[in-house]
Amino acid sequence: MAIVTPLKTAAEQQLAQQYADAKAELPGGPAVRKLREDAFAGFEAKGLPHRRLESWRYTDLRALLREARPLATGPGRLDAARAKLAELALDATVVVLVDGAFVPELSSLEGLPEGLSVQTLADALVSGRDDLPRVLAGPSVAADDSGLMLNAALMRDGSFVEIAAGVALEKPIAIVRLFSGENEISVYGRSVVLIGDGAKATIIEVNACLGKAPQQLNVALVVEAGSETEVEHIRLVTDQSEGSVGVFSLLATVGAHAKFDSFALVCNAATVRQQHFVRYAGEHTEVGLRGINLLGGTEHSDVTLIVDHEVPHGTSRELFKSIIGGEGTGVFQGKVVVRQHAQKTDGSMKSNALLLNEGATMFNKPELEIFADDVVCGHGATVAQIDGEQLFYLMARGLPRPQAEALVLQAFAGEAAEFIADENVRALVMSEVEAWLAAREAASQVSTV
Repeated sequence: MAIVTPLKTAAEQQLAQQYADAKAELPGGPAVRKLREDAFAGFEAKGLPHRRLESWRYTDLRALLREARPLATGPGRLDAARAKLAELALDATVVVLVDGAFVPELSSLEGLPEGLSVQTLADALVSGRDDLPRVLAGPSVAADDSGLMLNAALMRDGSFVEIAAGVALEKPIAIVRLFSGENEISVYGRSVVLIGDGAKATIIEVNACLGKAPQQLNVALVVEAGSETEVEHIRLVTDQSEGSVGVFSLLATVGAHAKFDSFALVCNAATVRQQHFVRYAGEHTEVGLRGINLLGGTEHSDVTLIVDHEVPHGTSRELFKSIIGGEGTGVFQGKVVVRQHAQKTDGSMKSNALLLNEGATMFNKPELEIFADDVVCGHGATVAQIDGEQLFYLMARGLPRPQAEALVLQAFAGEAAEFIADENVRALVMSEVEAWLAAREAASQVSTV
């Protein structure tokens, strides 16, 4: 019998060498080392994700990563990181990671409220916790993703947060990942948030590049929320340097009678893929996944999600808004899976996109896999241009066209942001939206002069 050995790309060969060189120094006890080895073996068997895989059809990572950039070894540009934090002005418990490395002098971990503990992932990996391999693995629907396999093999640092049962945090927890952009590097990191039964928390992820050098980013957040929890998760992916490729994954497991809402904003991106893997671990739980993508130039944003209804009486809502100009490309791939015993599931999934010119592109591929017979599930996708009647109404009242367009687009995007419960976080998101629209309006006015 002939044995077919797939050819490895230059990047895949470099990644194999990087793992071989780094694995001895990567943090973790025997169980974590076994997890890394299994993950990299799975990655080697599959290789970098490519367009022949249905779930990666529109974002060919094998083609995008011609070479594997050197692994980040430590933080750079702390002065720029400090300035970015001052600009964000987050009223939160802040964990700062620069080029994937925890930076204690920029984090605010003193005087934590009772019931909240925060440590670095590097410390957690060597702690010998029995549940660590299970926690790090996340939902089973994420097990076959080779991008996540690579992340598991090479993860070096991140944050490990635990919120005790019944604790209601007054301030959000902010995981701020800043990438110096001084050199072309790759960063692999994973953060974990464990939330006890009945707890309430807001988690903010900030991901931003500080310099111009292209980055290769593969970071993940694992969330385990117990029964009767209320969790709000916000992810900001902004100011990615030109030529960068970023994969940002959310792996969430949610218990019974819980409420989990996640929102993601992508703007000023290069090439970004967001992955959402959500598993219902208990009945009578509500999950909402929403987001806004603001794209121009040759930017590319891929939103891919799998919502796994394993148990009855689950509710899921997905709503993503995309505004695409230039030669930008938007992708929405949403899959809701309803298992055989997940009766009384209620699911709704929508993707709405506005294309601002002929060069812009949007791909929509919503899917339902339903194996139960007593469910209410539906999906919809729209791709359109700005409503001419709305523009005429505003321009007839004296607004210049760029300003009228900005108002219409702000209202379109705001439909997704209005689901953010935390007023301060919602204001932060809308300030980013308004800044993007203002920059577009200014560019339009310059081009007409």
